[in-house]
Amino acid sequence: MANDYGLSFIANEQIYQHVKETIDKYRFKINLKEFNKNLVDPIKLTFDAKVYGKSIQEIIESESLRQIDKSNTNHIGYFHQNIFKYFDGWQVPKKGYDVINNERRIFVEMKNKHNTMNSSSSQKTYMKMQSTIIRDDSATCYLVEAIAKDSQDIAWRVSLNGESFVNKNIRRMSIDKFYALVTGKATAFKELCEVLPQVIDDVIASHTSHHIENSVFDELNELSSDLVKSIYLLSFKNYEGFSSLRIK
Repeated sequence: MANDYGLSFIANEQIYQHVKETIDKYRFKINLKEFNKNLVDPIKLTFDAKVYGKSIQEIIESESLRQIDKSNTNHIGYFHQNIFKYFDGWQVPKKGYDVINNERRIFVEMKNKHNTMNSSSSQKTYMKMQSTIIRDDSATCYLVEAIAKDSQDIAWRVSLNGESFVNKNIRRMSIDKFYALVTGKATAFKELCEVLPQVIDDVIASHTSHHIENSVFDELNELSSDLVKSIYLLSFKNYEGFSSLRIK
């Protein structure tokens, strides 16, 4: 049940519900098929175990948690983007831009970190925004970064085919500045961060606790009683000679 979180720009029930929806998306299970979805590299796991003085069990557990964490990172993107559906005039479309305000002619692409886009992705996003402001000269497009290098609201400068482009209506903005733009309150994002731990605690306290379920070890044991051998057979079972593999 939602408590009073003291946020003037979003209702208690709304921030509680949004945090709940984010937690509900969290990943708590991993099996062998998911573990090997992108083909695990047994050679790297062997190096990691030997170099860091870890058992193969510890390395597999770490890799499992890394994969789960990677999935959950995407859900934090959901949190950053979809909270804006609770603000008057703002929408989170199913396609197109991540966040828009039609009345204010604002169009937003959101990124978790400032370094998540490569050059090709940056160019593609910039050209999309260029197309928007060409069709609508009253539009402003923002690339909003949750974790930016600095608190900023600057014209976004990119290089397209070796030529530098900049337009005052295509901007690069840190998420604190975007919350200020949306709410009219300069410290809105800071205030959200201050209460977020309490909201998460409240959601978790009112729901069944979640525990990570990892069936990778049990399924590997079905391949071989030797865990190291099982890891090699997982990726190399059809390679020449691996049917009689002996790990020393």
